[in-house]
Order: sequence, then structure tokens, then C-alpha cells
Amino acid sequence: MDTEAQKRSLLLEMIAFSTVDGQLHKRELEFLWLVAQELNIEKKDFQDLFHQESAPIRIKSEFQRIQQFYRLALIMHCDGVLHEKEAKAIQQIAIEMGLNPNATKRILDLMHKAPNAMINPKLLLKVFQEQHN
Repeated sequence: MDTEAQKRSLLLEMIAFSTVDGQLHKRELEFLWLVAQELNIEKKDFQDLFHQESAPIRIKSEFQRIQQFYRLALIMHCDGVLHEKEAKAIQQIAIEMGLNPNATKRILDLMHKAPNAMINPKLLLKVFQEQHN
């Protein structure tokens, strides 16, 4: 992420998605805080994000959009419960990001089958690259 505004936008999108099922699970909050730390966001600024709304900034790089999609998918699996609202929301977000629906569905299927919902980053990129051919 290049700018502070982009970092905040990324986190705001993740926060909004993590509460789409009507609640914020402790594991989701912990995951969000880990991402905030990676983005060098201070604790107070992170906490303030839960009281803000803003339109997401469009991510130009496909690689960064894939990363963001994967982060959202990890949040979806964080609490161990897959809600129908989450499944619908992540598919819509992926479409709005301009990501291939077949690739995103395949990634979600692979994550669902994985014991800890994590997949190899090389496989993640490979799935999206296959859709370009």
C-alpha cells in the first residue's frame, strides 16, 4: 500500500466485511489488528476506524486486489463459521474489484477444503493467472 489513505481504505473494507454477519468475532478482531500492524497503523487509529465510514479506494494493481480478496477470505474463515451473507458479500466484492469470478470461486473452494483455510501463495496466484489464458 502506498498511501495512508489506501491503508485506511483497505482496513475499512476489511472491518465492514468482518461485520457483514452482524457480529465481530474475537478472532476477526485479532486478524484485523495483525493487518493494521503490518500496515504500521497505530492502535488508536485502528480503533478509530471502527467508527468511520468511507468509500473504498479502487486498488489499481491486480496483485494487490488478489491480496485484499485473500485477506477478506481469511477473515471469512476466521471465526470457524461460514455465513451465507459472507459468501454473497465476498463474491460481490470480488466482482467489484474486477477479479475473475471463476478464480475467486475456486480459491474459496480450496480454502474451504484446507484444514486451516490457508492456501499456498503460489497456488493463489496460479489460479488467477490460469484465468488469463
